[in-house]
Amino acid sequence: MNEVVGSHDLLMVTLDTLRYDVAQELAASGRIPNLARHLPGGAWERRHAPGSFTYASHQAMFAGFLPTPATPGPHPRLFAAHFAGSETTADGTFVYDTPDLVSGLAAAGYRTVCVGGVGFFNKRGPLGSVLPGLFQESHWEPEFGVPSPTSFEAQVACAEKVVAGLPRGQRLFLFVNVSALHQPNWFHLPGATAEAGDTRATHAAALEYVDRHIGRLFAAARSRRPCFAVVCSDHGTAYGEDGYTGHRIGHDVVWTVPYAHFFLDEAR
Repeated sequence: MNEVVGSHDLLMVTLDTLRYDVAQELAASGRIPNLARHLPGGAWERRHAPGSFTYASHQAMFAGFLPTPATPGPHPRLFAAHFAGSETTADGTFVYDTPDLVSGLAAAGYRTVCVGGVGFFNKRGPLGSVLPGLFQESHWEPEFGVPSPTSFEAQVACAEKVVAGLPRGQRLFLFVNVSALHQPNWFHLPGATAEAGDTRATHAAALEYVDRHIGRLFAAARSRRPCFAVVCSDHGTAYGEDGYTGHRIGHDVVWTVPYAHFFLDEAR
């Protein structure tokens, strides 16, 4: 990452609440072609989330603790703050002298921009202002939020505008928290109803919706120079497994998440 930081733009996308099993099934069955073409081997990597809900998981990720490979470690990290005794900081780790990755990249000359989604990014109160407050520039509108059937399209349009407004030489760290997977998501599946509620099938339909539009986000991210992208979930969610519904619980469908990182070549 020490060769990447400074030479590439950086994109981090959290597909908020996306389950690993659903993501992997859709990739294997050809239902998310725009994402799958960038996944190494066409498959998501199985990882463990650093938290069981949005706020906790993003605090950890912004500190450099991305989801951990679901195999025995230690696993070297891409990003890490200077921290005595860290067993996951390696030669290839980008190490920064600030408390979090966002300010570390700002110190390295990046413009840091957040396009928020779920309520922890809505800036409507002190708690919803903590995570976006890490960034030099942050955006949130009601249309980006979980009740909106067109949330991701609106977020992508915002990101495109951000990129278009930057000077060519300005490096960018763009973060997008995608809210479409989070409950409620029933409206992404034709024929589903609010009365029937959200299901594993509507969760899958929401990921298909995101896939239909994510190519525009990738195109914007690579429009100025090569881009290094991290795309992952922050946690999963339960739809009745073992009697559980939702997240902020210690169930395997919550702790197990899809992860990928890859390069996006500069547009020609």
